[in-house]
Amino acid sequence: MDDIVQYLQARQEEMVVLLRELVLIESPSNQPELTAQMGDYLEKTVQEMTRATVTRLPSDDYSPHLKAEWGEGDDQLLIVTHFDTVWPEGTLEEMPFKIEDGKAYGPGTFDMKAGIVQALFALQAIESINQSFDKKIVLLMTSDEELGSPTSKPYIEAEAAKSDAVFVLEPSQGEHGALKTARKGVGTYDITIHGVSSHAGIEPEKGASAIEELAEQITYLSNLTDLDKGTTVNVGMIDGGSSKNVIAEEAHAVVDVRVQTEEEMKRVAPLIESIQPENDDTRVDVKGEIYRPPLEKTDGIEVLFERAQALAKQYLSIDLEEESTGGGSDANFTAALSPTLDGLGAVGDGAHAHHEHVVIEQMPKRSALLAMLLCEYGQSS
Repeated sequence: MDDIVQYLQARQEEMVVLLRELVLIESPSNQPELTAQMGDYLEKTVQEMTRATVTRLPSDDYSPHLKAEWGEGDDQLLIVTHFDTVWPEGTLEEMPFKIEDGKAYGPGTFDMKAGIVQALFALQAIESINQSFDKKIVLLMTSDEELGSPTSKPYIEAEAAKSDAVFVLEPSQGEHGALKTARKGVGTYDITIHGVSSHAGIEPEKGASAIEELAEQITYLSNLTDLDKGTTVNVGMIDGGSSKNVIAEEAHAVVDVRVQTEEEMKRVAPLIESIQPENDDTRVDVKGEIYRPPLEKTDGIEVLFERAQALAKQYLSIDLEEESTGGGSDANFTAALSPTLDGLGAVGDGAHAHHEHVVIEQMPKRSALLAMLLCEYGQSS
């Protein structure tokens, strides 16, 4: 394992160069023409850096996803990354890529272009020492994760179902770079209230206010929050009405739901999806779902984490920690199908924030940790 660590430590500057190139290709999820450019660059880069076979996976609404494969065998290990970001085109003008105090700043550095860099160099390191596996390694790089993975989810689940272990290169957690062994499930609901309009001054009795009904429903939804169980129901956006002197005919809300366990998911989802109006003269339409199930820590995840912890301690002098998070990722999909270790990506801070950055000296270390895990699990027992 020491040779892997040494190989990657010597390539820290190369890792920063590649990170810069990825950040300078803006790749907002909802602009397929831009994410497609990123996909083209990554396909070319993977083939230049490694001996992988790369396949484009079609997507109807977004740019193609990429699947890179190493080796052969009926068994496999899966690495999951995404190359889309939340940042709109033009963000680089106000958030240019820069290096200050040992940190690399820029949109998408932390979430999660540094993770992609670390994955590619880890695989290159394995090739450099001629490490042989009897399992195939599959790297998925997707283009729609920040939107909930609407088109990549089937590919992710199909590959996870065939894998002995899954390694997700989402950013680590906190200043110490903890791995993520549990995540909340995530849902979004769009609620539309249909009322009856009338003149608020002349014939108020003939109206049924959609806004008043929405106010009742907001109270109902907010009361579903149970912090002791890790459940939050947040009405994050509302709008409605057409004029101050008109009884509102329509009102609308967008609701974010987070649940810590499958039990809570099964309790809360029907309570939202079956909402009934308080005023019988109004109608409530609910669309949406809990689209990422909770990632609950399993015995398989515990084994993966303990092995990663031991490798980090022995070869990298890192006291690796674990945490849970309220945010969702593609690990929510894979954990139900195969033991999954998440948060193996960059150490840094500022995901989706203007101070987004990664700690440069940690990049080769985290890349080495992934490479060592692949070596550990790449041989059938």
